[in-house]
Amino acid sequence: MFTVGCHLSFSKGFMGMAREALSLGGSGFQFFTGNPRGYAAKEWSAKDIESYNAFAAANGIGVIIAHAPYVYNLCAAKEEIRQLSFDAMKNDLRKLEAVENAVYNFHPGSHVGQGTETGVALIADALNRLEAGRYRTPVLLETMAGKGSEVGARFEELAAILARVEDNGHLGVCLDTCHVFDGGYDIVNDLNGVLAEFDKTVGLDRLKAIHLNDSKNPAGSHKDRHEKLGEGCIGLEPFRAIVNHPALRDLPFCLETPNEAEGYAKEIAVLRKMRAESGVRSAES
Repeated sequence: MFTVGCHLSFSKGFMGMAREALSLGGSGFQFFTGNPRGYAAKEWSAKDIESYNAFAAANGIGVIIAHAPYVYNLCAAKEEIRQLSFDAMKNDLRKLEAVENAVYNFHPGSHVGQGTETGVALIADALNRLEAGRYRTPVLLETMAGKGSEVGARFEELAAILARVEDNGHLGVCLDTCHVFDGGYDIVNDLNGVLAEFDKTVGLDRLKAIHLNDSKNPAGSHKDRHEKLGEGCIGLEPFRAIVNHPALRDLPFCLETPNEAEGYAKEIAVLRKMRAESGVRSAES
């Protein structure tokens, strides 16, 4: 199953997002669990979730991605911010217990001048306390671009976090194409090499989702500015290799490009065509 979708607003609830995803040609979607710039989050409707679970199963909706708000920072310099982030993540996972076929994605955090080693240690400590294995929803650390003091721009940093978490079987990684490109990984000319490095460092079995984004900036820029597919420095053709790669093709793909509904529908159609054309070539070879 090719699970592809885009980031949607939670304002319409799970059923609203599901219907919108299908209307755009998608088979999955992503949403923020709360205000992306704040910690406060409303409770979700149990009736809406129950209806969504049945609707998703009946209409072929695959894995959906619950994205933690940007403000969460498990390695902040201030302890109060670290605790607010921890409590909010724990609350998100509590609410996700009722949602079928979801993963929970978060930005590892910014060490704010404390140094990467300290940042890694603080994130791992929080994940140990979080005990992600208690929850049904897998928890994913997102690859980052390395902007400012972000932790997670290098695969080694993600691997170091995972290694320090005692019960890490429920933890995985979401690979963002803009972020890894901006972080210096050449997914345009050497996708196989980048994935081999990821496998050696983190393990491809940890890779659970892909964010599909072009980049406004060249490789290694550490800027993290998303662009529409084919209109940035990655270009369109590398995404054909990404969505068809044997190590990636069965993962859920989510667009986070700067688009409105019409633009997302066009990009989803392009990605579906790339998959279909790959299938034709394979049958003819």
